[in-house]
Amino acid sequence: MRGITGLKRNPILFLLAGLSLSNVLAGNVLSSSGFTNCENNATITVNNANVEFDRSSLTVIFDVSGTSSAQQKVIADLTVSAYGNQVYQKTFNPCDAATFVGQLCPVAAGNFAARGSQVIPTSFASQIPAIAFSIPDLDGEATLKLTAADGGQNLACIQSGVTNGQSLQLPAVTYVAAGIAGGALLLTGLSALGGGAGAVGGHSPTPSFSTVILWFQGLAMNGMMSVNYPPVYRSFTKNFGFSTGLVPWTAMQTSIDNFRNATGGNLTANNVQYLQNATLVFTDGSSNTTTFSKRNLLFLTNTFQPEVREVAVTENSTQTSNGNSTTQVTQIVHGISGYVEQLTIPQANTFMTVLLVFAIVIAAITVGILLFKVILETWALFASFPKKLTGFRKRYWSILAKTIVNLILLLYGVWTLYCIFQFTNGDSWAAKLLAGITLGIFTAVLGFFTFRIWYVARKYRRAEGDISALYENKETWLKYSLFYDTYKRQYWWLFMPAIIYMFAKGCVIAAGDGHGLTQTVGQLIIESLMFLLLLFTRPYATKGGNWLNIIIQVVRGLSVVSILLFVETFGIAQTTKTITGIILIAVQSALSAVLAILIAVNAIITCCKENPHRKRRKAAEKLNREFDNLTPLDARNSLLIDPSHGKSSAPGYAMGPYQGSKRYDPVPNSTGPGRWGPGESVDHLVPSAADMGYSYDQSDNQDSRAVDAESLARQPTVPDVGMPGGYAARRVL
Repeated sequence: MRGITGLKRNPILFLLAGLSLSNVLAGNVLSSSGFTNCENNATITVNNANVEFDRSSLTVIFDVSGTSSAQQKVIADLTVSAYGNQVYQKTFNPCDAATFVGQLCPVAAGNFAARGSQVIPTSFASQIPAIAFSIPDLDGEATLKLTAADGGQNLACIQSGVTNGQSLQLPAVTYVAAGIAGGALLLTGLSALGGGAGAVGGHSPTPSFSTVILWFQGLAMNGMMSVNYPPVYRSFTKNFGFSTGLVPWTAMQTSIDNFRNATGGNLTANNVQYLQNATLVFTDGSSNTTTFSKRNLLFLTNTFQPEVREVAVTENSTQTSNGNSTTQVTQIVHGISGYVEQLTIPQANTFMTVLLVFAIVIAAITVGILLFKVILETWALFASFPKKLTGFRKRYWSILAKTIVNLILLLYGVWTLYCIFQFTNGDSWAAKLLAGITLGIFTAVLGFFTFRIWYVARKYRRAEGDISALYENKETWLKYSLFYDTYKRQYWWLFMPAIIYMFAKGCVIAAGDGHGLTQTVGQLIIESLMFLLLLFTRPYATKGGNWLNIIIQVVRGLSVVSILLFVETFGIAQTTKTITGIILIAVQSALSAVLAILIAVNAIITCCKENPHRKRRKAAEKLNREFDNLTPLDARNSLLIDPSHGKSSAPGYAMGPYQGSKRYDPVPNSTGPGRWGPGESVDHLVPSAADMGYSYDQSDNQDSRAVDAESLARQPTVPDVGMPGGYAARRVL
C-alpha cells in the first residue's frame, strides 16, 4: 500500500511505472556495481565496493576493501536522494551500540577488506517501495562521508547509486528498430523492382529507407551531447547506435586495439579489456555533477542496527570475497566518449569501428549483387526469367555503384562526426590518416554528383526551358535520381541543403564535445532552419511525404529543446529532467511506431496494386512505338500503301489475289525519258491531277454520269508489279 501511495503522490513514479509494465515479474534485488571517491585529499580510500539487497530474504551482502593512512575513529554522514530529491539523511557513530559497524570501529591502518551479509529489519525494508524493484534505470544516489571523531576533518567521501537490473537499453528495442529499417529497405527495393522509384519520374515510397535510417541516427545523436541526461533517456538512445555504425564486437575491438598499439596509440586506460572492468561515471563536461551508469545500495548497510552474520574482516589486504586482489576502476566520461563506451567501444576505437562496419557492409552488398547476377545468368541458360529482372542483369555494376553512393549519402553526417572526433581525441596516426582520407573521398563523391546534377539541370534549362528532363530522360534518371527522386520537379535542388544539414550537425556535435550548451544551441539553430525550409517549400512529391517529414523535423526540434533542459548550466531539477526524458521517449517511440505502420501499409499497396508510374511509362513507350510505325507522308510512298493493311479496302476498286498484309517497296524515281522531260522538275508529280474519285447522288440524271476520257486517264491506280497473277486496279462503275 505504501508503494501505491507513493505513486499517487509522486507523478514521476507514476510515469516510470508506465515504462515498467513489461517488467511486472521483475526481480527482488537491488544492487550496486559502481562508486566514486568524492574527496580529493581523503586519508581513507575505498578501492572496491559491491553491495546487494535481496528483498525476498531481507539480506544485504557486501564486499568492501580500501586503504587507510592511520587507525582512526570516524563519524559517518549518509545522504540518500532519488531523482534529485533528498529522501534520507542520517549522521551516526559506527562505534555506538545502536549503529555499530565493526568494519568502521575503528578504521584499521593500511589495507583493509570486509565481506559478509547482514539481515535488514522488516521495519526498514518495508520503507522501500515495491516500484523501486521494477522502474527501469532507477535514478537513486547515496553519498557517505566520513569525518574524524576528534576534530571533524574530512577523511573520506564515497558517492554511489542503485540499480534494480531493469533498463530501457534492451536488445529487443534494437532488434525492432533494425527490423523497421530492414522493412523500409525491402519496401524500397520492391518499389524499384516494380517500377516505382526505378521508373522514370517515379518517386520512392514514404517513408523510405533513407528517412528511417536518418531518423534513428538522430535519436542516437541526441544521446551524444555533453549534458546531464536522466539515466532512463540515456539508456533509450543507446538502442539506436547501430544506425550510426556502432556495433559492439569484442573480437573487432581487440583487433583495433592491436592496430592502434602498432601505430602510436596509448592502450594504458583505453582498451576493450580495461573498459569491460570499468564503471562509467557521467558528467556534463563542465561541472562536478555526476550520474552513475550502475547504481549502488551502499546506504542500506549502515543505517540501522542489523543482525550480523558471516562477517569476515581482513586487514592489510585488498582481497575480495572470491580471493582475488582487485581494485575497481572508475571511468569519468561524457558526450561522445560516454555514448560509445556504454557499448563497450573505447573512445579511441570509435572511427575504426565505424570504418570496419562500413567495409563489411560494402563487401556484403557487393557479394550479394554479384551472386544474384550469377543466379540470373544460370537461370537464363535453362529458362527465361521475368522481364523485371532484365534491367538488373544489364546494369548490375551501375546498381552496385549507386548503392555505395547512397550509403555514403546516408552516413555522411555521422561520418563527419566520427572523423572530427578522431582528429581531436584519437591517438593513432594511422587512424587519423584514414579518417582524413575517407572524409575527403566522401565529400568529393557527393560534391561530384552535386556538380553534375547542377550542370545537367542547367544544360536542360537552356536547351528546353526547364529541367523536366531530369525526371523524364531515362539515362539521366538512372544516374542521378537517388539524390532528388523524392522531391517535386521545381525543388530538385533540395538535396544540396540536405547534405549541408547533415554535415553541419556532425560538425557541431563533434567540435563542441565537452560543451553541452554550445552543442545544444547549435543543434537548435540547424534544426530550426531545416524546419523553416521544409515548411515554406513543402518539396516532397506527395502530400503524405511533406506532412511526415515536417512532423519528423518538428519532433527533432522539440527534442533538442528538451535536451537543452538537461544542460547543467540552467540548474533544472532532476525530477523535471527525468519527466522530460520520459516524455521524449514516449514521443519518439510513437513516431517510430508510426513509421513502422506506414511501411507496412505501403508494402501492402506495393504488392497488391499496379504501380501508376510504371503504368504511365509503359503507355508512353507504346505510344512512341506506334508513332514510329507511321508511314512517311511522301506522295511517292503514300500511293503505294498496301490497301489491305486495314480491315477494309478502298471503295471503288477490285483487288487481286495478293491482297493481304504484304507491303511493296517504293517505286524508284525515274531518270529516263517519260512523261516529263529531262529538264522538268519532278517535285510535283501530279500537279494537274483530277479528283481522287467520284461521288454522285442517285437523283442525278444520266448525263451527269458522263466522264471525261482525259480525266479518267489521269485517275491514280494501284500499280501492276509485274508478277505472275498480279493485279491491276480497275474502276468499278
